[in-house]
Amino acid sequence: MGRFVNPDNSAFQVALNSKIYIDKTGLIEYTNSVLDTSDALICNSRPRRFGKSYAANMLAAYYSKGADSKEMFSELEISKDEDFRKHLNKYDVIHMDIQWFLANCKDVNHIVEFITKNILDELKEIYPEILSDEVSYLPDALSRIKDKTGQKFIVIIDEWDVLIRDAVINRQGQGEYITFLRGMFKGTEPTKYIQLAYLTGILPIKKEKTQSALNNFDEFTMLSASKLAPYIGFTEDEVKKLAKEYHQDFDEVKRWYDGYLLKDYQVYNPRAVVSVMMRDEFKSYWSETASYDVVVPLINMNFDGLKTAIIEMLSGAEVKVNTATFQNDVEDIKSKDDVLTYMIHLGYLGYNEKKKTAFVPNEEIRQELTTAVESTHWNEMLLFQQESEQLLDATLDMDGKEVAKQIEKIHNEYVSVIQYNNENSLSSVLAIAYLSAMQYYFKPIRELPTGRGFADFVFVPKPEYKADYPALIVELKWNQNVSTALNQVKDKKYVSSILNYTGDILLVGINYDKSSKKHDCLIESYSKQD
Repeated sequence: MGRFVNPDNSAFQVALNSKIYIDKTGLIEYTNSVLDTSDALICNSRPRRFGKSYAANMLAAYYSKGADSKEMFSELEISKDEDFRKHLNKYDVIHMDIQWFLANCKDVNHIVEFITKNILDELKEIYPEILSDEVSYLPDALSRIKDKTGQKFIVIIDEWDVLIRDAVINRQGQGEYITFLRGMFKGTEPTKYIQLAYLTGILPIKKEKTQSALNNFDEFTMLSASKLAPYIGFTEDEVKKLAKEYHQDFDEVKRWYDGYLLKDYQVYNPRAVVSVMMRDEFKSYWSETASYDVVVPLINMNFDGLKTAIIEMLSGAEVKVNTATFQNDVEDIKSKDDVLTYMIHLGYLGYNEKKKTAFVPNEEIRQELTTAVESTHWNEMLLFQQESEQLLDATLDMDGKEVAKQIEKIHNEYVSVIQYNNENSLSSVLAIAYLSAMQYYFKPIRELPTGRGFADFVFVPKPEYKADYPALIVELKWNQNVSTALNQVKDKKYVSSILNYTGDILLVGINYDKSSKKHDCLIESYSKQD
């Protein structure tokens, strides 16, 4: 066994030793199914803290000839698969952590040379009769070994894109790295010596320029996770079991850490979920391993509609995004859509593949993104927050005239890009108008199923503010009247959805008249004796 060639299984054993381990060996069933096929080149992109290294270590432990992992996997899901023993510890595996190589290379612009030397040295110890001292090119070495032994390789590269994302690497160094990857995986010869290639990082492969040389990879991303969706983060069922085991309020866990919508799965951030189970404290764990500094330059870019979109999402709304424009190139961001798409890959935004919309996924990320926005000192944001606070105060004071006045002002001054055409447009304005409420309330629930219909907005206070802030049930109307809005709330028993809420409840009806372009608002206090 070696450090990089045919490693042992100790890295994966660390994960199994942890107090909380969620079985994700179903990923191995998928990789087994594509071994030695045209689908065997996989690039699996996901944000920080989503278990990239765990997955890479797991695959290495399963496939590597340098490990004896039968007992390790015997109680895990993959052991039930009929091909479990067929592939267990049967392959020459090359496992590279590019972040490690970057940290330990004296001259980062010669990192390809450093990687190549370390791996070739180990291969020459294993195959001394095949690889002479003159062999200095890794793809050439793999080709020679396959030619003489018939043995194909499994290549696992963790943090493959760190050299592309890190500005410390100059273009020459990046170019050499791309050439290295092209030689490893592109063309006819690599199909002869590659059994499986698994690359994991944050960004997908660039769509243009040099990285298009890797367009033969099958990509799984935060935009389209496909069959790998349940193996990117924790699923809702997995989190429910953990919440029960560790006596945590699942609804609270969901509010704080849910929100990444991948195919048919609601996916949770693994690091955050494990932290709240172990520490018994609901807070943002994001900043412990990732700084918001990376997102500040993005949200500060002067693209039309970007700041409005950020404000909308912070307020709980979803915004349309065209993810196709982003070329997966952090140095070539050209539009609002590029910024939002990059933020999805970074994990700062969630993505609804069906609706093609971006959103702030949960309370943890909302706090981090709010901190990032506040650090930019947007004048627009400061003024908007003041207006929003006045709106919230007027709502709590049950001053319908002032509420209507403030919503109208916010619409005219700060969200002019939104044109009222129907109730959906009014909903967008209302969502961002109540931005200041996010300090005291959870993300507003849109179209909450109730007694006989759907409430437009329901604001539920965070536990620490429950005694001072009432729950708000807001019904919107367009070209009707506020009395109709409140009557609908009462007639359809919208309050039934939060009757277990022990604090006060306000019913808020808002109407917009298209002809006069005026808003009206009526607010009533709900009595639980009603």
